Amino acid sequence: MELRHLYQFVAVAETCHFGQAAKRLHLAQPALSQSVRQLEAELGVTLLTRTTRQVSLTPAGEFFYRETVRNLENIERSTHGVRRIAEGRYGLVRIGFTGTAAFDQLPPIARAIKQRLPGLALEVHGDLLTPAQVEGLRSEQLDVAVLRPPVAGDDLVIRTITTESLLLAVPVDHRYAAEAALEVADLAYEDFVMYADSHSVVNEAVLRSCRAAGFSPRREHEAPDTSVLLALVAAGLGVALVPESVRALQLTGVVFRDIAGASTIDLALAWHRDRPSALVDALVGALEEAGVLPRVDTLSPSPDPKAVL
Repeated sequence: MELRHLYQFVAVAETCHFGQAAKRLHLAQPALSQSVRQLEAELGVTLLTRTTRQVSLTPAGEFFYRETVRNLENIERSTHGVRRIAEGRYGLVRIGFTGTAAFDQLPPIARAIKQRLPGLALEVHGDLLTPAQVEGLRSEQLDVAVLRPPVAGDDLVIRTITTESLLLAVPVDHRYAAEAALEVADLAYEDFVMYADSHSVVNEAVLRSCRAAGFSPRREHEAPDTSVLLALVAAGLGVALVPESVRALQLTGVVFRDIAGASTIDLALAWHRDRPSALVDALVGALEEAGVLPRVDTLSPSPDPKAVL
């Protein structure tokens, strides 16, 4: 039994007229009549009662018509779904975010996907350090990651989303909380709160900034993540230089100030180079179309393994 026989039978059943059905199907009427007879012969039943004046469905034909319409609709839905999957327009994308990047980048990323790829569902893994995200990409536990380069190896595609400035975070009662113009050199005698991991990209940027200003930061307290770091600042235990996206947190007791002379850090989208994925390709295209991910032809994997936040 071929699908064309089913479509042809449905056309005859709905028009009860071989001539009209043949016109709808762009077939010659004799060919259509022969096709329906072949279907009846294969089923071993009479589906249509034919007279010189009219064509009508037999009870078996009425049942077969209802079931055939339902099955053809299922086939069309399945065909449409398969094409959407093949085009990367349907499925689940697992995406990781480093530090506070989720606060700044998740809303525009999710909005772009909802508007352009409504068949895609996001499984969000937040507050992952960059090494954990890299391992997730390599072990196929993540499809894409929003992380801070550099990243070791050349098996990942790294596309810069944005370059962030460092901000100064101070307690609300600190003397710099209301200061309009600050420079990194102003922090030479301050206690610093920094990330606990010695390979933190943010820490490296802080060290570069301070050394360029002529001093080394006095590292008094360490934090495992940004929320704890800001809580320590709010408690008055020190100041911190943090990525610009941290503004989104607006923690009570902490004031953010722009500061001249601070280094910048990149935030990037990463995925595995050697695992072709229609889902990832579609997601990247949607983010480019929405302006969330700049269109860049040159990819930039980095050989430096010391990346954490």
